[in-house]
Amino acid sequence: MKEKSERYAYRDLKICTKDCLCLFVCPTGATDNETGQIDFDKCIGCGSCAASCPSKAISMLPRVYPKQKVKDKHVISELFKLADSKIEQIKILKNMINESSNDDEKRLYKALIHSNKVIIEDLFREAGFMLSQSTNTNKFLKSLLGKDKEIDTIINKLLSKLVVND
Repeated sequence: MKEKSERYAYRDLKICTKDCLCLFVCPTGATDNETGQIDFDKCIGCGSCAASCPSKAISMLPRVYPKQKVKDKHVISELFKLADSKIEQIKILKNMINESSNDDEKRLYKALIHSNKVIIEDLFREAGFMLSQSTNTNKFLKSLLGKDKEIDTIINKLLSKLVVND
């Protein structure tokens, strides 16, 4: 059996067209399983399946990802400022929804709110935090409170940034 490489194959089932050429080119049978996913333990990372996939549903991913680069504190601060401005925009848009009687305007304001939430999540992710704007995230963060003062400060700052409206 061949030695495993630094990468492995991953199939995105959402775009897979089930042409299954990967089954015939895989030297280890890693693509031949009932779930449709590729068996990472069998995959040697040769890339034959990805090269043969007509729907481009198979990608080659690294087995080990590099460590995340440490973000500059000034950059993080600016990302949070930008997120704060988006949060303010959401508050304004919510008021505009309440004041509007036009259904088309309300749909537009709701779309802009959703867009701002997506941007806020991206800003937090770029700042080094995975902060989904959801009730579940809010509950999870609150469950972490009370164990460490330094961590509580960070969690309270993050909670103040959440725009929960599920």
